[in-house]
Amino acid sequence: MSGISDRSIIVTGGASGIGEAAARLFAANGARVTIADVSTGAGEELARELTGKGLTAQFVTADVTDEEQVAAMVAAAEEAYGRLDGAFNNAGVPNHGKDLADLTRAEFDRVFAINVTGPFLCMKHEIPALLRAGGGSIVNTASVGSFIYIPKAAEYTASKHALAGLTKAAAAEYGEHGIRVNAIGPSTSKTPMYMEYLKLNPAYEETVAATHALRRGSEPVEQAEAAMWLLSDAASYVTGVTLAVDGGYTLY
Repeated sequence: MSGISDRSIIVTGGASGIGEAAARLFAANGARVTIADVSTGAGEELARELTGKGLTAQFVTADVTDEEQVAAMVAAAEEAYGRLDGAFNNAGVPNHGKDLADLTRAEFDRVFAINVTGPFLCMKHEIPALLRAGGGSIVNTASVGSFIYIPKAAEYTASKHALAGLTKAAAAEYGEHGIRVNAIGPSTSKTPMYMEYLKLNPAYEETVAATHALRRGSEPVEQAEAAMWLLSDAASYVTGVTLAVDGGYTLY
């Protein structure tokens, strides 16, 4: 795809799920990928697999709530590949399945720390690197929860609304400098976490089918494809958008 080949791109939450699918897809399309995750073993294994196939990838252990680790992540991408051209800020956590008044302060704070503060810290350090490279593109992983209420997910819904706003703010502030900032808004995706949930709650698959116009959840690579398009030159006139990649979930 135009605009991905030979680009240096960071993928946070890159060791599993949508992030893993993105790391594989970006590398297969010629990107030089920096995989970042708190899961060191899985991340290192993925980087070894990709480089063993002749693709370009490295792994960096990074907790997106730790500013020193985020700064080191960006520095590692620049050191290894000479520049940073893009980032897929994908790391995030789900809701706790509680009504608002039943949430603890710690539960609320943890979701905001990872889903909002994490992307903020990533962009805070990625944007100067992109400016040094002469511009670039950032994609954040938001959610359908950026548009609508998700039941028993007040903390998650609020965090993803906040991330959509943060995405708009960054797009507005840095567009004149050649930096585009967008987000994808996934609904249900068949990540390992979701597949484990289905083992315990197999009937939920019928709920997913009933609430999506396409009658299924997405494959993680379908989310990665949308992120790749937004990162690429093919989306050169798109910025400040949270793109619902939801199989029609928000139509109802």
